[in-house]
Amino acid sequence: MNNQAEDLLVRRSAAWGFTLSATQLEQFALYAAELVRWNEQTNLTAITDRQAIYVRHFLDSLLLARYWGPQPHSLIDLGSGAGFPGLPLKILCPELELLLVESVGKKTAFLHHLIAQLRLTGVRALTTRAETIGRDPNERERYTVVTARAVADLRVLAEYGLPLLQLGGRLLAPKGSTAHAEAAAAAPALTALGGELLTIHPVELPGVEPRALVVIGKVAPTSMRYPRPVGVPSRRPL
Repeated sequence: MNNQAEDLLVRRSAAWGFTLSATQLEQFALYAAELVRWNEQTNLTAITDRQAIYVRHFLDSLLLARYWGPQPHSLIDLGSGAGFPGLPLKILCPELELLLVESVGKKTAFLHHLIAQLRLTGVRALTTRAETIGRDPNERERYTVVTARAVADLRVLAEYGLPLLQLGGRLLAPKGSTAHAEAAAAAPALTALGGELLTIHPVELPGVEPRALVVIGKVAPTSMRYPRPVGVPSRRPL
């Protein structure tokens, strides 16, 4: 156990209004240990230092809960990779219905393993593409929050995410220094997809370069034309 990392997680979470229980802290410790162990065989993350895992993966994920609006009942995490930000948010809010979407089967295998190890319920992990999920009538406009970290340009991400959101839901997109430029370029796409830029929050974490969180609201239904077939949104962004 890295007590310094855990203390930072507790203190920063408390400053954001989140109180972590002993059970939740045990889940985060197990998450970090399994991430490091699996990463020896499967390329899940370049971040393997425990302190960095707690800051760049756990805190970076929990931060999103400050900006998702009223307590959501469902969240879909696109391009989930090793589970960020979806699984830390599920640990924070156990009642959250969560779907993790990841196109690489080896990463989905890790997600299934981790869900079992953490004894989480109300979580699914699927090996598929965002475009496929967005065209599924059982998933479309079902979720109150969509998250996606380091997945695509905001124009592309909006086409992936907005079809999955209920009216009034939010798309949360962590971005780097390009956040404002991407948001400006995505304005026509947001209009076409039923979205609206709500805000861009600066993000500051210990030892991490300043970044931003783009928050997009779903204000109108998304046309059934979107998302376009697999590969088209990234090749021809709106």
